[in-house]
Amino acid sequence: MIRFYFHPTPNPAKVALFLEESGLPYTVVPVDTRKGEQHDPAFRAINPNGKVPAIVDPDGPDGKPARVFDSTAILLYLAEKTGRFLGTPADRPDLLSWLMFTATGLGPYSGQAVHFQYFAPGDQAYAINRYRREAERHYQVLNDHLKDRAYLAGTHYTIADMSAWGWIDRAARVMNTTDDPLAPWPHLKRFFQTIDARPAVARARAVGQDHVFKTATDEQSLRALFPSNYPPTP
Repeated sequence: MIRFYFHPTPNPAKVALFLEESGLPYTVVPVDTRKGEQHDPAFRAINPNGKVPAIVDPDGPDGKPARVFDSTAILLYLAEKTGRFLGTPADRPDLLSWLMFTATGLGPYSGQAVHFQYFAPGDQAYAINRYRREAERHYQVLNDHLKDRAYLAGTHYTIADMSAWGWIDRAARVMNTTDDPLAPWPHLKRFFQTIDARPAVARARAVGQDHVFKTATDEQSLRALFPSNYPPTP
């Protein structure tokens, strides 16, 4: 079975959704990032960048084991492996474009908005404004695109939609609100609700719930999550 290295955060959630949609057999390997398990040598051998998600497919190209890291790479790899959720050949340009839109824009800016609102010390008003406004801009781009379409690439549900869902699912945290975070973007909200109602989403949300992950934000957590903020240990 595919070994799926997982922590309950947006990027692993996308891969969990694909695995549940496709029915590929897999086993979950918890990686507790607040404990620093992503920096263990055994995991770094799978992802030298020390991030989740990652997978090891025992039945890779030519029947040999293959490691794949980064959520976008994993989605493309698994979609091509199974021949599913890729849309039509004519959809390929849009599929790749919207995948990279999430990988290089929506995801990173949402992540930085979360970082500066919940983790960074001191007065971060400029950074919060910068990253949250950029997250809002990305939401607007999606909203405008979805005005007259159900999905991001063509007329079929694809990995581009799964990828965007992973981050839109955290809109309340990104926008730091308990109100309806997608209310200003009705087409995006409808898109999210359409995907969120799929049976595979409930199964994806259950992935890893049998494991107790660390939730405290203490010195160990901060050093594990943001090691570049600290000088290297001699």
